[in-house]
Amino acid sequence: MDISDLLSTECVIESLTVASKKQALQEIARKAAEITGLDERRLFDVLLERERLGSTGVGHGIAIPHGKIAGLDRLHGLFARLERPIDFESIDDQPVDLIFLLLAPEGAGADHLKALARVSRLLRDRTTCEKLRGSDNADALYGLLTEPQTSSHAA
Repeated sequence: MDISDLLSTECVIESLTVASKKQALQEIARKAAEITGLDERRLFDVLLERERLGSTGVGHGIAIPHGKIAGLDRLHGLFARLERPIDFESIDDQPVDLIFLLLAPEGAGADHLKALARVSRLLRDRTTCEKLRGSDNADALYGLLTEPQTSSHAA
């Protein structure tokens, strides 16, 4: 599974200004509603419910909020680069500035897990993250996110 299967250029927010985790999730749900045609509040509630189970802030300034939602036709991704890092209750207590939302149909099962693993692998690459943080152009961000990954494991 490629990131380009999940993401299109209109699913990239190059500079999101938010002050809190809740506000970030609201803005991402709003944008995801535009893309998927689903109800913004329903998307927000799914994301909030997932966060109650434990933060999706995975460390190193990265969060991967995700959820399964009925009525979705396929897996959808959305990437946001934050203007300023925010507290996301991450596992390493570091503020988050890169967010990759992943939404899956209710019955996605293994595909949802594969997509999460793929996104996680991409954002574990320090060089990729440095480049993402250094760009505020949606097309450039999309290009970085979807370029084939080399095996430069900069951990």
